[in-house]
Amino acid sequence: MKKDEYQLKLPADVSDQLKLDQDTPVKLVVKRDRLVVQFAEPRLQIFQGRVLVWPLALALLSAIGYFIYCLSQGLHAVRLVGDNSLATGIIVIGTVVGTLLFAGFFIRDRNNPHNHFTQNIYWRNFPVIVLSFALIVVLMLSGSMWLLGTLFKGAIFDIFTASVIFMVFSAVVNLVMVYFALMVDVGVLTTVLTLVIISGVVIAMAVNNQRYWWQHNLSFLGTNNASSSGWQFNATLIFAALLMIALIDYLFVSLQEFFPKSRRLLVLRILLTLTAVDLGLVGVFPNNVSSHALHDQVATFLVYLIMALIVGVRWLLPRVTQEFLYLSYGVGAALFVAEVLFRWVGYFSLTAFEMMAFVLAFGWLLMLLDRIENLINTGTAGEIVQNRENN
Repeated sequence: MKKDEYQLKLPADVSDQLKLDQDTPVKLVVKRDRLVVQFAEPRLQIFQGRVLVWPLALALLSAIGYFIYCLSQGLHAVRLVGDNSLATGIIVIGTVVGTLLFAGFFIRDRNNPHNHFTQNIYWRNFPVIVLSFALIVVLMLSGSMWLLGTLFKGAIFDIFTASVIFMVFSAVVNLVMVYFALMVDVGVLTTVLTLVIISGVVIAMAVNNQRYWWQHNLSFLGTNNASSSGWQFNATLIFAALLMIALIDYLFVSLQEFFPKSRRLLVLRILLTLTAVDLGLVGVFPNNVSSHALHDQVATFLVYLIMALIVGVRWLLPRVTQEFLYLSYGVGAALFVAEVLFRWVGYFSLTAFEMMAFVLAFGWLLMLLDRIENLINTGTAGEIVQNRENN
């Protein structure tokens, strides 16, 4: 045993369940005022061994393919940005190859006994998770290429140099996607959900045809008047809803181990799922003339669902803390005050009211999902302690 290393004894049944041996390294960390045992999982060391071969080899093959493509098209110089440019190749091929790597390693890691997240993910949620990370890659690469195009305006490369740059970007994207495939958990998925919504809305604001869109309302971004089809904003809502459903599904499947046949959790799951579905319907029925009535109805129903969750969380969420209750009631009160100031006082514009209400409601939903995740972590810790006492 090396200096400053210690041994931790666990119950035999816990060791067997997690397939541990006496040489398995673990570490103790303080998390939320608790002392948590974390296993130094081999999947954290992804940049070693055979795992490293796949992303680098595919990056090299992609670069060779890009070089051959440029030769076949008779290109002797490649522009950094624009049509048929280096940026286009990096975004398209980088996203496709990176997504395939993510999907492959995500599936492979389901056999990892330490990765409880992938083991509790149903196949029906797998496409949503993969496409969510693909969307994030597209957004990040598009933003990076836009920034490089601004910094190096008019840059042109010979095809060999362009292929080398292509390989470097592809290698980075591939390594990042493999890393997240092996590290994805509830926290990462929640971050992706937040990034999908924020980046999608920001892009919809940037590409819409009306500079003064904010004088209408937030839903204006999803109409035909905002852009050619308003698809960016609507697709963001639909995709966020699907990702939220996948996250809810995972959380409540995990909770069933510690709260079997709980009617309260069943009601909470139904309300959260309806909230996610209703969020998606806001995108399915944009605020165009043909679907204006349906859009208003589903948007209003979304407010009712959020308020029902805030009011009912006291009875529906097990082991709810006073602090979270006060926070929930504070959010509910803020939403009510904002409604009064908008509808009866006329202090807020419709856009300001919608943005404040969305930030408050979405932020509270993320905190609620975090509380549910905490229940799972607490239940796991309690189960280990109980097994030890029984032994």
